[in-house]
Amino acid sequence: MKLIVGLGNPGIEYQFTPHNLGFLAVDRIAEQCGVTVDNRHSKALNARARIGNEEVWLAKPETYMNLSGMSVRELVEKYETQPATDLVLLYDELDLPFGILRVRPRGRSAGHNGVESVISALGTQEFTRIRMGVAPDFLVSDGAKYVLSQFKKAQYPVVDQVLDAAAEAVKMILAEGVQAAMNRFNRKAEEEATSG
Repeated sequence: MKLIVGLGNPGIEYQFTPHNLGFLAVDRIAEQCGVTVDNRHSKALNARARIGNEEVWLAKPETYMNLSGMSVRELVEKYETQPATDLVLLYDELDLPFGILRVRPRGRSAGHNGVESVISALGTQEFTRIRMGVAPDFLVSDGAKYVLSQFKKAQYPVVDQVLDAAAEAVKMILAEGVQAAMNRFNRKAEEEATSG
């Protein structure tokens, strides 16, 4: 069973913040699959869905970002998932330009507390991640405060594009593998970064 997990914080006050892009991406995938992520177990909201030929569980941990690993570990154990081949983690990345998406098969947390919690709980860095850039094009003195602030109205079109791209990347990972998704989405990200 493939496990697609988006990171974020529960609560309406966090819903449309950069730190909740993972939740928003899972909701976008669920919407495209015609399901609602509202089944509660393993300290997360869940939904079963089909993407292409794959049965998947979509999940949004309700533990708050910094304890995401508790929920992810429970889900991995419940569904007997192999993180290296069956887990895809979606989350925001302050080190990437706003709207840029990157796919990686493994790696460290790069200071992201939610990812750090998942690595610690699973005891491995070997799982696929989709990083969605949230770095603003204006100077921010407090990164933590920024990622927990509401998106600005002008940012919504880019948010919408990155959520669609994240959903596409998940489909491609499931159908063709991580390398194919990296070839397509990481290259596109580099082209956009250099042309911008």
